[in-house]
Amino acid sequence: MSFIYYNANPKKNRVGDCVVRAISKATGMDWEKTYVEIVLKGFEMYDMPSSNAVWETYLFQHGFTKHILPLSCPDCYSIKQFCIDYPKGNYIVGTGSHAVAVVNGKYYDTWDSGDEIPIYYFKKEEK
Repeated sequence: MSFIYYNANPKKNRVGDCVVRAISKATGMDWEKTYVEIVLKGFEMYDMPSSNAVWETYLFQHGFTKHILPLSCPDCYSIKQFCIDYPKGNYIVGTGSHAVAVVNGKYYDTWDSGDEIPIYYFKKEEK
């Protein structure tokens, strides 16, 4: 099974912080440091930390590249399938309303989001 329960939130909250949890897992940073750095990026950009522009800029500055998934079969491709297709590496996969960390072919989340349809992903580039 490729799903692994993961909730780095210190209060174990499960709503509204999926980006922070995903980035925390994919970068190996704790939730608090990740949250503060994204908030500071939002302050620097005069935008909300939950804004796609903010957390995407944050990821770019931390060595991630963005990739769009083809829409050849949008209803038949899932996060589970993404894990099969990308068995190595650190990724943050976006569905448009959710973000999940995929690390070495396993997805880490507070719920089994494997059937969600990914539309883009960020890949941590190796140096």
